[in-house]
Amino acid sequence: MPVLPHSTARAAAGRTAEETVRSRLDKLRDARVVVTGGGGLVGSRLVALLQEAGAVVTVLDRMDAYPESGHETFGVARSGARLVVGDVRDRDTFGALVRDADFVVHAAAYADVAACTRRPDIAFRANVEGTQVVLEQTARFPVRRLVLVSSASVYGDGQPDVEGPQVFHEDQPLFPMSVYANCKLWAEHQTRLMLGASSGTEYAVVRYFSVYGEPQIPKPGSHSWMVPWLSLQARLGRPMRLNGGGVQVRDLVHVDDIAEATALALTEEQMAEQTVNIGTGRPTSVREVADLIAPYFPGARRIVTPRPEGDPLGGYASTERSRDLLRWQARIPVEEGVERYVRWLLATPDAVPRWLTEETPGA
Repeated sequence: MPVLPHSTARAAAGRTAEETVRSRLDKLRDARVVVTGGGGLVGSRLVALLQEAGAVVTVLDRMDAYPESGHETFGVARSGARLVVGDVRDRDTFGALVRDADFVVHAAAYADVAACTRRPDIAFRANVEGTQVVLEQTARFPVRRLVLVSSASVYGDGQPDVEGPQVFHEDQPLFPMSVYANCKLWAEHQTRLMLGASSGTEYAVVRYFSVYGEPQIPKPGSHSWMVPWLSLQARLGRPMRLNGGGVQVRDLVHVDDIAEATALALTEEQMAEQTVNIGTGRPTSVREVADLIAPYFPGARRIVTPRPEGDPLGGYASTERSRDLLRWQARIPVEEGVERYVRWLLATPDAVPRWLTEETPGA
């Protein structure tokens, strides 16, 4: 049998893995799935995947998380899914949607570390009150399983006595360093307390590591989502700002991989009452990301800026549990994912948000 070239072999393995995921998602055919926060980057990608699997999808989203045409870029309004513009805190609205649902993915959140730090009151209403309403209403009806979207931010900087990049295990002590992370940890505990055997509704928790991928665009005042931030600054001819010198480590996981793992968390039997990291198991520093982006923009410069409050030094995912319980692992390496993002950015003239072009450089 001839030996395939490395790139060909990897592509073939990727196709096999994709076929396996798609065949396992056949369980969702004709299932009714409610996705809160389905209008964002991850939510819209998840909705598309669920629809490909034959699920009947309803999205509940306020559709106000991004300025200008951000949600139009993500395309959930054109996906064919039923879109309900509303707030998860509205008991009547969410209750009416979940009454006939088979599954729920709760991804709606005030999902930005910097924004939650500036406005903890909004974070509380969206991330705590909103989650409580979702859990209360879900427990009232015969929903098979709820998947709660959590975050690797619950780990903070990890174990205080460990130097260098840390691998984060699901059962290690948690040290949230921000309002956002604290909200996510509360949501995990509350989900465990309200759902499960006593309610008749299973739950699963997925902790996302650093999500990126086209067509991701940043929000004003945010320091999250470093791939689009650094890429956009370079495209505009501005220096790439390395907060804290860019020594922070992230586990960059592409949005396509995130969507697959989240969909599988709905159906994999072993995921009931389990919490699983969704990451690649590979640490990448912010400076390394800048180094991957720079060759696409001749003359790209880097400057060092202060590390923002609540920005963890970070770590990377232990992936044993996702391989065992989800029977899944990320397939898109960071080099490929960054290249895909930059090429999309270069090919999309209107991708740069107007607010960013009007922002004073260095502000």
